[in-house]
Formats: sequence, C-alpha cells, structure tokens
Amino acid sequence: MLATESAVPPPLSRGGQTQTAIRQQDGGAYSFASEPRAVQAARKKYREPSEIEERPSAVNIMYDRRIHRGSTYAAPTLPLRNQPDPVEIERQNDLKRRLRAKKRAEAQRRTRTPEPVPGRKHMDIQTDLYLEELSDKVPEAYAATQTDAFLDRAPSPLYIPQKSGMDVATQVYEGELFDFDYEVQPILEVLVGKTIEQALMEVHEEEELEMLKRHQIDFEERRNAELAEVQRLEDAERRRTEEKERRLAEQIKILKEKQEVAEKIAARAFAQSYLQNLVPSVFQSLTTSGYFYDAVEREVDSQFLPWLTGEVQKNLDRLTLARSLLDDVILNSIRTMRAK
Repeated sequence: MLATESAVPPPLSRGGQTQTAIRQQDGGAYSFASEPRAVQAARKKYREPSEIEERPSAVNIMYDRRIHRGSTYAAPTLPLRNQPDPVEIERQNDLKRRLRAKKRAEAQRRTRTPEPVPGRKHMDIQTDLYLEELSDKVPEAYAATQTDAFLDRAPSPLYIPQKSGMDVATQVYEGELFDFDYEVQPILEVLVGKTIEQALMEVHEEEELEMLKRHQIDFEERRNAELAEVQRLEDAERRRTEEKERRLAEQIKILKEKQEVAEKIAARAFAQSYLQNLVPSVFQSLTTSGYFYDAVEREVDSQFLPWLTGEVQKNLDRLTLARSLLDDVILNSIRTMRAK
C-alpha cells in the first residue's frame, strides 16, 4: 500500500508508544540491537503496474513447455503430427496481445495517488499493523538426523508353482513298443522302390523332352525353308503384278491423252464455227441497246433538253400566275363598281 508522507517520516509507534529495538538481557540490562527505519526509496516493496503486466503469470512447471522431459543427451524431436500449428500459435499470440492491452487500459483507468505539493515527495513506507525487518539474506538453519544401518535381506526362496491336475500311469508290456530293426525293413523297401521308380520316370521324361526338342528343331528348319520359298514366290508375284499395273496405267494414260486431244480439236472447230457470226451480232445488239452512242447527242438528251424543259415550265408557271392575279384584280374592280 502506497501512502503520501512528508520528507522526514515520523517514528513508528504501536499503542501510543515509540517502538524501539532494545531487548532485555537475563541480568536486567538492556542492549541496543537495531532501530526501526523506513524502507529506502531505492528499494521498493511493491512493483509498478507496468512491471506487473510485462512479467508472465506463475505457472506449474509440470505444464511448462520450456521444461524438457526425457533424455538430456538425445536431441528433442517432435513427430510431424505433434508440431505446433502456425495458425494456432498466431491465435494465441493475438489473444496474449489483447490481454496485455486490456491490462494496460485497466491500469490507466485506475485512480492513482495525486502529485505531492511543492516541498514534499512520495516515499514507500510500511503501513501494516505488525512490522517486520526486511533483509536480502534468507534465514538459514541446519538440522541432522541419524538412521540405523540397513540389514542384509535373506535370499528369496526358489519359486515352485503349486501342483495342479491328476497323476496318470501307463503299463507297457514286453513287445508293445516299436522295434526299429524289424519295422524299418518294409518302410525302407517302399522308400527305395519309390525312389527308383521316380528316378526311372524322370529319365524317361528327360529322353522324351530331348526327342521333342530334336523334332522341334527339325520342324523349325523345314518351316524356315518353306517360309523362305513362299517369300520368294510372293516377291516374284508382287513384281509381276506391279509391272502389269504399271503398263495398264501407261496405256490408260495414253488413251486419256488421245481422248483429250480429240476433244480439244472438236471444241476448237466448234468454237470457230460458232464465233464466226457472233461478233457482228453482238455489236449490233449492243448498238441497239444503246451501249454505243454519240457523246454530243447523249449530252443534249440527258442535260440540255431537261434544263430547257424546266426553264419553259417555270416561264409558263409565272405567266399563268400573272394571268390569275390580273383576273382577280379585274373581278374585284367590277364587284366594287357594282356595289357603288
């Protein structure tokens, strides 16, 4: 708790009497120990609100991520699925920033001690009911204890599992057990016979496979010879067919050329006979249609005569208008004379 005091703090008291640091010895005399004094201004008992906001709150080290768990010799590696999510880290940082901003805003809204009057200053002092001496040295004490020596433990007894089930006995008479020398002879005869039979079968199979291989080689040789002969015959037939087709194409080409020449000659003769009287008739038709004309006559017909006709029509219109006006004037004069 902070309080405003003067430059010189008053003496601390309890119950109206000054508290002194004097203790009475066994002989009745008093010895000086220490005098209570106010806490120096350089060392504050309470922290500033800004310092409280910046320091992280106390947490349990069992849940602190900075505390390493496991072997200290191996490099701590996290599996891929346990790696922190960047989005989650960003969200937590944003939440921490908001909390710090909220704390700063609350600290600014908090009512503070007013400024001291001129000639005085603020100082941190103790205002508790019970005073205590503040010291940087933590009180220490030594304690010891003696325990009895450990006694040797007796060796553990051998573990024997508990017996369970029922005991059963079997009586074996003479001749009931297996006689190897007597019983093995037929088994050996069967095994040797089967082995010899299997060996003979394998030998026959190998001879048959060898014979089949020889027949296959002979067949392949004959087939290759026949294929070569067939290929030769096919090539000869193909050459004969190509030669025949080539000659047929040449004959067809010669016939087409002869036919084209004959058609060209006939077309030329027909064109000459047809065009012999075509030019005069065309010129006559164009002249009759008016494509060939005299330029002066055409200009007189297309420009002069229409202009002359228009001028004559304008003069006739003016003459008709003048006559109509003269008739109206004469008619009005006659009407006026009759009215008088």
